[in-house]
Amino acid sequence: MSERNDSLSNHIGKRSSQSDSSFIENNSNRKTKHSFHDEKLKMTYTSRLADASWVQWMKEHVEIEDKRVLDLGCGGGIYTKALADLGAKELVGMDFSAVMLEGARLNTIEYPNIHWQQGNLLETGIEDEQFDIVMERAVIHHIEDLEKCFVEAHRLLVPGGMMVIQDRTPEDCVLPGSREHLRGYFFERYPQLLEKEQGRRPSSARVIDATEVAGFHSIQEHSLWETRRTYATVSELQTDLMSRTGRSLLHALTDEQLCDLTQWIVEKLGAVEPLETPITERDRWTMWLAVK
Repeated sequence: MSERNDSLSNHIGKRSSQSDSSFIENNSNRKTKHSFHDEKLKMTYTSRLADASWVQWMKEHVEIEDKRVLDLGCGGGIYTKALADLGAKELVGMDFSAVMLEGARLNTIEYPNIHWQQGNLLETGIEDEQFDIVMERAVIHHIEDLEKCFVEAHRLLVPGGMMVIQDRTPEDCVLPGSREHLRGYFFERYPQLLEKEQGRRPSSARVIDATEVAGFHSIQEHSLWETRRTYATVSELQTDLMSRTGRSLLHALTDEQLCDLTQWIVEKLGAVEPLETPITERDRWTMWLAVK
């Protein structure tokens, strides 16, 4: 590790294989209301890989090779790990959940260049100008004070460093449901989820304004359709939907509602076993790039 990296380390604190009735009966007593700190969610956000669509987008838009990267709101470290695989030299993943970070540590034992730290992304406690890239993926919709959030990111970047933000705007949320965009079906079945979702997602104008206030320039906005998962069977789809119990929007549903939604989506898709073709779920995100 270089002298600069040593310094960084010192300063980082028949719709399915089951009948509908049996599926609901088998799942209706689930306990889905886990908090972000629940031990049962330790590995929930480490078990998948960043999709090739995301990796390719990052390759095309962000110079990562040999850079020092801070991943704020890293959760289980899926994307921190992906950035390491893309050639980042030194990485810090920060999250407020010790349980999530423990899962991240267990999933990256063979990555000595990744360091995990529990903390507050508004006040990280890290010294100035320690990173070339600060990434905030799927986190700003949890933050009320975007200006403060981005000011902190600006402070942590070296001059010329880049902030990468990935989140959904209200416009991303209202796209209709389809075989690929399953999220649209969430809101068609339970419209109250759309009100909740749009209420917590900042507009693009809001993000850009806060970014400029924080002192960034050369701000870019892009759209990214990121593949979430491909399901080879209806059973895989059902199991995945029923497991979205942590930071997912579906955490707001009761167990009975989640069972209902899962079966309703299967019916909307006309999905029967065996599937003729796999179901590939994709989500549209907005990406912002900003330079210090």
